[in-house]
Amino acid sequence: MQNTISLKEAENLIATVGKDVTVHIKGQPGIGKSTLLKTLSARFKTHIPVYIDCADLDLGDLAMPAMNHKQQTTAFYPNERFKLHEGKPVIIMLDEITKANEPVKNMLLPVMLERRLGAIHFHPDSIVYSTGNLTTDAVGDSMKAHAKNRLTNVEVRNPNDDEWLEWGMDNSIAPEILAWVKQFPHCLASYKDESQKENMYIYNPKVQQEAFVSPRSLAKASFIVSQRHTLGEMPTLVSLAGTIGESAARDMSAYFSLADALPTKEAIYKKPSEASVPNDPSARVILVMRELMTIKKENVEAWLTYMQRLPMELQALFAVNIMASERKGMFATNKVFTDWAVKHNQFF
Repeated sequence: MQNTISLKEAENLIATVGKDVTVHIKGQPGIGKSTLLKTLSARFKTHIPVYIDCADLDLGDLAMPAMNHKQQTTAFYPNERFKLHEGKPVIIMLDEITKANEPVKNMLLPVMLERRLGAIHFHPDSIVYSTGNLTTDAVGDSMKAHAKNRLTNVEVRNPNDDEWLEWGMDNSIAPEILAWVKQFPHCLASYKDESQKENMYIYNPKVQQEAFVSPRSLAKASFIVSQRHTLGEMPTLVSLAGTIGESAARDMSAYFSLADALPTKEAIYKKPSEASVPNDPSARVILVMRELMTIKKENVEAWLTYMQRLPMELQALFAVNIMASERKGMFATNKVFTDWAVKHNQFF
């Protein structure tokens, strides 16, 4: 039996049952669990997204007693960070709840089960879910049985290269990084996979690591790579090593000379039938990733002319990924591309 689901499947699960059931998403560090709040917000535009960093909370950060002098009673009123006072449905992510101190966890039990905090009940359409790491990650996660019984515990697997590339293209990740991940997909592998014992890139709870490759650290590395000409060779390498680990940083740096030798976008758009085509397979992947990230509508036909001079697997790489991205509109209505897609429909 498969015992994990993808991030997309976790999002769909929360969207479907999160109004009635608190889904607890657990997975390895940096794989994108927290980004679910952004994707859920895009689906539920009438809801207010609420990020709660449970590991950073004390009891006074949740609710405070308020006096009703007329009734001579008190009630607990929620902190405004929960946005309950706005009278709208909320999407509450209880991030890192398994690292919260026990009094905070106990105070949040009614949130998870009853959709209530203190004396205030949530809007009936509100969604609540929580996140945490695996106990095998050895980063301090725990939850007692009575709390677990209020949740639906689901383990999310690491994204594969195709899943992460789709996200990366829509989030302005540097093309050199996208190409590197495509060429070295094992950089996203899990330490729980016995075949990855010798993988120097990934998180390993049994080894002391300054940095490692994860979807989160790759996204941070993108800011460094995009400024590498300003930073210089050695500062770029050192800062990458401190972000994704030395092994990954050195291997990724080899891609930079390939990227710098690519034909310019201007050369491709001006003379697509004559612009040079790289001989190196890795350089070709970087070239395709660059266009996936930067192509504009006025350059679509020139690029398609040039693209068809590349090997078929790279044409398919571009086509499949562009149709999975937010830029698909400019291609879906282009006759040159639709004719190509009909001719090569086996890739879709």
